[in-house]
Amino acid sequence: MLFSNEDLEQIKNHKLSVEQVDGQINNFINGFDSIVLYKAATIGDGIKQYNEDDIARLESFYLEKKDDYKIVKFVPSSGAATRMFKDLYSFLSNYVDEKTTPLSSFSYVKTTIDNIKQFAFYNKLEEKAKQNNTSIDSLILAKDYKTIIEYILTEKGLNYGKAPKAWILFHKYNDKYLTPFEEHLEEGGIYCNSNNKVEIVFSISKNHSKGFNNLKNEFLPYYEKKYKTKYDVYFSFQSSSTDTIAVDKGNNPIHDTDNNLLFRPSGHGALIDNLNKIDADIIFIKNIDNVTSKNKDITYKYKKVLFACLIESKQKINSLINRLEKKDMSKQELMSVLSMIKNQIGINNIKNFTEFKTLKQYQKYLFAFLNRPIRVCGMVKNNGDVGGGPYWIKKDGEISLQIVEGAQVNKNNQKQKDIFLSATHFNPVDLVISTKDYKGKKFNLLKYVDNSQGFISEKTFEGQTIKVQERPGLWNGGMKNWLSIFVEVPLQTFNPVKTVNDLLKEEHQ
Repeated sequence: MLFSNEDLEQIKNHKLSVEQVDGQINNFINGFDSIVLYKAATIGDGIKQYNEDDIARLESFYLEKKDDYKIVKFVPSSGAATRMFKDLYSFLSNYVDEKTTPLSSFSYVKTTIDNIKQFAFYNKLEEKAKQNNTSIDSLILAKDYKTIIEYILTEKGLNYGKAPKAWILFHKYNDKYLTPFEEHLEEGGIYCNSNNKVEIVFSISKNHSKGFNNLKNEFLPYYEKKYKTKYDVYFSFQSSSTDTIAVDKGNNPIHDTDNNLLFRPSGHGALIDNLNKIDADIIFIKNIDNVTSKNKDITYKYKKVLFACLIESKQKINSLINRLEKKDMSKQELMSVLSMIKNQIGINNIKNFTEFKTLKQYQKYLFAFLNRPIRVCGMVKNNGDVGGGPYWIKKDGEISLQIVEGAQVNKNNQKQKDIFLSATHFNPVDLVISTKDYKGKKFNLLKYVDNSQGFISEKTFEGQTIKVQERPGLWNGGMKNWLSIFVEVPLQTFNPVKTVNDLLKEEHQ
């Protein structure tokens, strides 16, 4: 692709090379390969299920071991709340007045208005109305619904339409109102408290830095006093070098009105770079909006279970790696290692020695197979949510356990579509990971990404349709070559807020 001198300078300023941008354009031209699903992961076949005795034992193990490790909580938090209020924006664009377009024709917004006092942000909304010499009740009485929605979305009121989800008041506890940011501080104090320290990394947009720092300065003293511990809260920014170029339908780079190349953030897969910079023994990963005001004890319990599962598994894996490192092993010894991998750790996607010419080759294979980053992922029963799930996939003759999104599957292939729809479980983004090897040295996580698992989608820019590209998803292709262990967790631990009316659900009231 030929670029102007101005284009080349902009590419350089993005900390990208021309070769990298050409590679992105080639992805638009050639597309990404679909995932080949082998079968859905199920209980006993890719997903562990613990009974009450197991859970009690693992909770005790967590308490025994947590202070032996440096723990960090990583919370992807850069997303704006725009999509959360999509229907409210649509209402503002299409509502005229009650006579022309009655509220009843906007059922979603009618639910919002009818239950307005149930939202944790209602009191602040009322304050904004009073500053303009009115009230929410009087606006409802006057059927001035548009002004109410403007108070929620725009600078006229709360300006939530431009705020990150982390700042929005989600939950009410008597006279206390909490944002997701505070809920994660609360969670950190419960299950990330190691040696009287809680470390949390929020990935955020740079233009929101001031607001996040204000929240940090306001609330950290309260939680440090509540949990009698030190909080270290850091903010991590997505590097511009992870942005991807946008193209038109002919796969030509898009320029904006100032004749600048249009680069866009490349999705949560870019956060593998942020994750790679965290120095910790154990990292919890959970999305900013997956918090609840109910059943918190269940959430905390299963975080400890996932932690304990990871530590138990890693101890066994490290022990096996040490055995494999030391000497030439006999067939019997290697079969013993293979049996332990399958039966004690629960990892079944492993080759047998018959596929190798010599036992030495097989020993090297087992060593490399085990010496990788490890992730333990909670999985909830599938109740119809749209999103990814746990599957066995087949690639280059190897079968591995992966989290797969619908966009990665060729739905035109009926067999693949049937396998995708047969999933019994759903991915709630509930991970506990280990990013250090058996000697305590950090893995370079960028080496374990499958770059063939990106996404291409269409967006609108300045009135024209454009194509944009996302890097392999953080827990999809971004962790494709990790050791994966999936564990069933209760549905009560999964409480995402995708739209504003989700806050009216019982788990957020």
